[in-house]
Amino acid sequence: MPCPNLHRRAALAFAVAVTILSSSVSLPAIAQWVGYATAGVPRKADGTVDMAAAVPRMPDGKPDFSGIWTAGNPAKPKEGGDVAGNGNDIGSSRYMANMGADMKDGLPYQPWLIPIVKERTTNLALDDPHIRCLPDFFLRAYGLPHMLKFLHKPGILVVLDEMNAGYRQVFTDARALPDSPTPAWQGYSSAKWSGDTLIIDTIGTRDDSWIDWNGSVVTEAAKIREEMRRPDFGHLEIKVTVDDPKAYTKPWTVTLKQRIVVDAELIDEVCLENEQFVKRMGLEAKDKASAK
Repeated sequence: MPCPNLHRRAALAFAVAVTILSSSVSLPAIAQWVGYATAGVPRKADGTVDMAAAVPRMPDGKPDFSGIWTAGNPAKPKEGGDVAGNGNDIGSSRYMANMGADMKDGLPYQPWLIPIVKERTTNLALDDPHIRCLPDFFLRAYGLPHMLKFLHKPGILVVLDEMNAGYRQVFTDARALPDSPTPAWQGYSSAKWSGDTLIIDTIGTRDDSWIDWNGSVVTEAAKIREEMRRPDFGHLEIKVTVDDPKAYTKPWTVTLKQRIVVDAELIDEVCLENEQFVKRMGLEAKDKASAK
């Protein structure tokens, strides 16, 4: 069955994505572990999650980023205020379509990239690697309608992406980044603490790594810094600065937020089980050529 959760969630958050991914089958959101409440969750008297409760901490006293997270910069504000997700209300970020949505003049593209982004936006991202079931770059994953599970302990932060069972490793021992890294889907990430903020530096990304639906990218030249903090139990704030002189005329910064998800677990979203999009688009193009 072709990636039901991808299309169900995208349909709720992004109408264009629905058009592109119309080959999906929508199923209700059902947690695989029914009836298992997340342990250690601070709750109010009415049973709802206390989003403003104290930050969990690891044995060394540093904030513990562990948990399941979803996009916290909603395209549409959630009715009822800021509440924890439960696996049935996974939405997307307003940055999912356009990472420069809050920038007055948009992302500062290099001239060569401007017509490429324009074409990708116009053709509804037909060449999008996400639609072709390739791994999502971590900046993009923060805004997509999927869940991310953070596993955090001293020395390492592992991020599991339910979409196509992806993963990212952030080594928090301040190790030196490689001198000549082979480009990787998530790059190479090393981090150190500054007070309660985790400073993550990433290099070694692949050329043409998409960061939004419009087709904005980072390249092999990119240096990415994340300043990650957990201000309270229910939220993550990730201030991202991208310095990529090949793709952009100057460094740019955006703050990507995450919201806690409780009483739920990751579910299988393996798009490649029966990916039909590329095949169908090829047949459509062939039919149009034959009709001329």
